[in-house]
Amino acid sequence: MLILLASLFFLPSLVNAQGCVEPSSDERITVIGYIQAQAEYQFLGEDILGNSLNTNSFYFNRARLGVTGVIPYDFSYYFMAEFSPTFGGPYILDAFISYRRFAPYINASIGQFKSPFGLELLTPCHKLHTINRSLVVTDLVNPFRDLGFMVFGGTGDLSVFGSKTKNLFGYNLAIMNGTGINVKDDNGKKDLIGRLTFHPFEFLTIGSSYRFGKQPPKIEGIKEDDERSRMGLDLEFKYKGILLQGEYVKGTDKGSYTTGGGCGGEVEVHQGSINRNGFFAQAAYMTPWKIQPVVRYESYEPNMDADYTDDIKNVITYGVNYFFNDRTRLQINYLYKAEESARVEVPNDELLLQVQIEF
Repeated sequence: MLILLASLFFLPSLVNAQGCVEPSSDERITVIGYIQAQAEYQFLGEDILGNSLNTNSFYFNRARLGVTGVIPYDFSYYFMAEFSPTFGGPYILDAFISYRRFAPYINASIGQFKSPFGLELLTPCHKLHTINRSLVVTDLVNPFRDLGFMVFGGTGDLSVFGSKTKNLFGYNLAIMNGTGINVKDDNGKKDLIGRLTFHPFEFLTIGSSYRFGKQPPKIEGIKEDDERSRMGLDLEFKYKGILLQGEYVKGTDKGSYTTGGGCGGEVEVHQGSINRNGFFAQAAYMTPWKIQPVVRYESYEPNMDADYTDDIKNVITYGVNYFFNDRTRLQINYLYKAEESARVEVPNDELLLQVQIEF
């Protein structure tokens, strides 16, 4: 309610959102946000009586509102709330304070923000090229957001080894609770998350990420802590409207593991140890007519230790994005889902449509 009232007194200006805003140089509060109205149709086939099981719905995928600004001369703040009832809103999404005296080489943030892991997670929801994030990121990179402290930066405009590219090397190093958003830590241990990027050419960025943490055991009678480790590699190629992206993530969980999560999704806890991995690769091209066709292939193996491959999930997303202007776009995605060794085709494809506006 405070954010809604504040929006009545401050004029909004064109900025990015989702923790990727560079506040203006003055003390004026900037109102930021975006709305994603979505339609979904699921092709679920028929029951044994021939009745259709297909479902369809209109809903708000995301409805976010926040503020950002600076406190001269070295501090900035960022606050974003989720209001969509689809994901249980309203609640605090991001809320952090940053110190930037030594930017771009060294910055520091404390509060609640995205875990600095991987390429797709660090892409804001309103800048994704497909409507949904990949399965491997949704399942293995959670919690997406957490409370903690982070140091980050890069080489800026420095010429390193003769290179002329900006931020030849970049880094993020965070210590976080490991319990997710708006939750006080339930133990004295913390998750450590690190990310390094290498940007040798203007059109190429290579990244690697790692996360490790321990949590109290979720199984009664067990004294050893649960362990969670994640390793990721990613690559991005951008040249004259052509975009190629790929990411691989491997996860090891001991004691218990979680599935789901993502941007406001439910996290389910399961008992047992498990190894999982997966990847996605996608290509997009921005045409002169503000139309961007997109195709993504992803494969996710939810249990690497199993002797069978029935659980391996493959998804091909065929999409098109149309940009009415810099702040309004239409996205249409068709998700073709195929199980690795299914004897018959499982009816579970989806058709998604989303209209987004930023402010």
